[in-house]
Amino acid sequence: MAEVQAKPMPVPDSISRPYWEGANQGEFRFQRCRTCGKAQFYSRYACVHCQSTELQWQVAEGLGRVASFSVIHRAPIAAFMADTPYVLALVDLDEGFRFMCNVLNCDPATVKIGMRVRVCYETRPGTEQKVPQVEPATS
Repeated sequence: MAEVQAKPMPVPDSISRPYWEGANQGEFRFQRCRTCGKAQFYSRYACVHCQSTELQWQVAEGLGRVASFSVIHRAPIAAFMADTPYVLALVDLDEGFRFMCNVLNCDPATVKIGMRVRVCYETRPGTEQKVPQVEPATS
């Protein structure tokens, strides 16, 4: 019998470590520039808008809307085969940035552009690391 392949896991570095530590604490952390005030995600050394290095970590409320999505019927690797069909989405969080994630805890046929979602966390087997995803918002 073939061994089940594990899902990929993040490898935090000095820039992304606060984000992944936050995820483990149930916090969706992002950076905001102290110079121009704009939010950015994923984490970087400098602001993508004004190139300032004056960045601060903030915690998002975790609410947003689906901007675009695709229902995946054919897994790209064996580790995701048991999840098919699943939804891969671009989500605009209320704090002003977009991130890519899966939409969990709903029928893929019910996902719509503009759908209100909230961040939830997936714990992958064999690790303590939580991975931010989204699910339909109840409010």
